[in-house]
Amino acid sequence: MVDWPILSACFTLIAIGLVLSLAAGPPAAERLGYADYHFVFRHAVFACAGAGLLIAASLLDDQWTRRAAAAVFVAAFFAMAFILLFGHEAKGAQRWIRIGGFSLQPSEAVKPALIVVSAWLLAQRQLYPAGPWMPVAFAFYITTVGLLLLQPDVGQTALLTAAFITTFFVSGLPWKWASAFAAGGAALAAALYALLPHVRWRVNSFLFPTEYDTGQIDRAQEAIARGGVFGAGPGEGSVKRVLPEAHNDFVYSVAGEEFGLLATLGLIALIAFIALRGLRLAARLDDLYPRAAATGLFVLFGLQSAINIAVNLGMIPAKGMTLPFVSYGGSSMLGAALTLGFALALVRRARPRLRVRRAYA
Repeated sequence: MVDWPILSACFTLIAIGLVLSLAAGPPAAERLGYADYHFVFRHAVFACAGAGLLIAASLLDDQWTRRAAAAVFVAAFFAMAFILLFGHEAKGAQRWIRIGGFSLQPSEAVKPALIVVSAWLLAQRQLYPAGPWMPVAFAFYITTVGLLLLQPDVGQTALLTAAFITTFFVSGLPWKWASAFAAGGAALAAALYALLPHVRWRVNSFLFPTEYDTGQIDRAQEAIARGGVFGAGPGEGSVKRVLPEAHNDFVYSVAGEEFGLLATLGLIALIAFIALRGLRLAARLDDLYPRAAATGLFVLFGLQSAINIAVNLGMIPAKGMTLPFVSYGGSSMLGAALTLGFALALVRRARPRLRVRRAYA
């Protein structure tokens, strides 16, 4: 049976996203020369599609979840390779495919698909210990990360790596692999800092903010502070008129300014509830494949949310990453729906916790 508390929390986040799109969408549309409710209508379409995909994916069984994830992974992987040659470039990155009036980002779908496929491969070690399951899973990860870095998308690479390592760990990660991951991650981080100017700028601007232009982060923090406990009121915020990505990466700051601290804490509580309840359900699964996959998927969702909020609060270097189910964006909405849809499908067989009755004399 689908876990209704988590599903209800997901629908609540989608509803919050619709409300915030009414606040942040019109100013963004005006700035870009679109009709006032351009982004609001599109967000509503994405929300309906995401809700449908979330429900459909959550009804799959373990086997069909793996099959669906494998199909999504193959399609998204080749789409990522395609966009390096023919994709739509924006803001110095080539991550999107143009289809009609929409832009799709295949990396949003490849993340949950890779986690499920890797978990299944690693679980095969119990049945066929002699098979090359770990090298194959690692090869899928390396080639996917390679495509992400060629776009380039360092933030998604870091997010996928964290979820993949979690999946590997739950599957019984050997110490030699853990050491290799640690050494490789440190070397890659140093190389990216040295080779990519935008990575170096973001890290340096976070470490030495007085020496760099940190206007977007400063305005986001000021907006959250201006909102106080109860907010300035719906439609009364000003940050949405000056931040280019207020309806997307910085929608949390819009929520903080217009609805206040209590609303943003409620948003964090919903996200934490989904992630922590999901991890508890995953821990009750006996089979290795669904346990490792569900754990990786809930970590993927929770960590992406934490990164977005931390950027808005100036706690980590700036990174363009959406707030799942809340930020504007079709790829983000569908990717979040696929992530939690797969996760909910995998934890449907979680054993309920038994209540022990105490006997009193």
